[in-house]
Amino acid sequence: MSVREGSLEAPERQPIDWRSDAFYDKEDLYQELERVYDICHGCRRCVSLCDSFPTLFDLVDESDTFEVDGVDKDDYMKVVDQCFLCDLCAETKCPYLPPHEWAVDFPHLMLRAKAYKFKQQDTKWRDRLITSTDPIFDAISTPGVATLANAAAGSKALRKAGDKLLGLHADAPLPHFETKALSKRVADTYKPETTATATERTTGKVAIYVTCYGDHNEPQVVEDMIAVLTHNGVEVKILKDAKCCGMPKLELGDLQKVAALKDANLPTFLAAIEEGYDIMAPIPSCVLMYKQELPLMFPEDADIERVKQHFFDPFEYLSLREKAGLANTEFKRGLGKVAYHVACHQRVQSFGMKTREFLELIPETEVTAIERCSGHDGTYAVKSETYEKAMKIARPVVRRVKEAEADTFGSDCPMAGRLIAHGLKKEGLEGEIDGEAEPQHPISMVRYAYGI
Repeated sequence: MSVREGSLEAPERQPIDWRSDAFYDKEDLYQELERVYDICHGCRRCVSLCDSFPTLFDLVDESDTFEVDGVDKDDYMKVVDQCFLCDLCAETKCPYLPPHEWAVDFPHLMLRAKAYKFKQQDTKWRDRLITSTDPIFDAISTPGVATLANAAAGSKALRKAGDKLLGLHADAPLPHFETKALSKRVADTYKPETTATATERTTGKVAIYVTCYGDHNEPQVVEDMIAVLTHNGVEVKILKDAKCCGMPKLELGDLQKVAALKDANLPTFLAAIEEGYDIMAPIPSCVLMYKQELPLMFPEDADIERVKQHFFDPFEYLSLREKAGLANTEFKRGLGKVAYHVACHQRVQSFGMKTREFLELIPETEVTAIERCSGHDGTYAVKSETYEKAMKIARPVVRRVKEAEADTFGSDCPMAGRLIAHGLKKEGLEGEIDGEAEPQHPISMVRYAYGI
């Protein structure tokens, strides 16, 4: 029987059978790892995406057989440890995803291996701690504590101690913590001057899921989102009681916690949908959880499917409104040259370059889109053992930002933007970028262009 070399059909991500016993069976898992590693070894298209693939190929090339069968199975997890589930290999490179008969889904196989490791309690306490974003962020973002945390982040002595004691790299950029969470300083609802108008896909009313990061670290992005939406005639509601999306725990392999966070958030999201609101989040990873990962974990859950249909990326939503002739295109300022990094978790949602398209509506604006991973991940870029690898992955993006001779730069993912800025400063390039190498979320760029 002949085997097709690659596929011309659209990839189909399959449901994740994470509740079955076989999912956690070591022998079955390692057989699948060997099968997929062998296919990847013969292909090698994804070598430039992250360190998982160079790690695998080095293991193969240094083995006695120069094949996967020569790799010690005890080393298989070294490949898993370098995967941060960006999904780029599956969504942009791999020719062997289903419906291809080889049925390779590398990120979901890595997720399975991470879940196995977590169930075997083979995870570091540091990783369990820093992925517990709700309690940790709530504790830090209190008056006094936030000030101390921010000061500690800028102290070389304390950062060196944190490197040794906690495994957080002394040079890694850490998020700034606000002393007052966004959900405690904004109103519940914001109504535009005009009545909300629905389109075929959008209701004209948006409930903003502020997320852990938007609530505690960069609330200005959410405030800019509120301003842009209301300026476009969209009514806004703030979801103040929602929990973490679960992406940090997904990357850890703690799938039971992912399910618990899903159960905590669904009533809040469904209530908003019942009131006629669509849902939006400022962080691509949080959008991806409800548009792809959770629907694949719970394919039979009608509530998850309903939330999925009403969940939007900010610029996906604005572009749908613009297509219907309902977007405000009266901009007062141009942005000049913009270096725009396309976040991985937005890119794999497969709705196109909507951020770039909307920015290009702004007069006197030239956008250079950079479709490379920033290397940040949720925690990959701050951990002692992977910080340098993250900076290596980020280097081509940093170079592209410099080459664009941009007046401003940023990413749909604020964490990616922060790491790019860190890379510019690390290489002494911040003086070549206006704004002292401070990244801007595209929604903040749009607010500036509106002059509001």
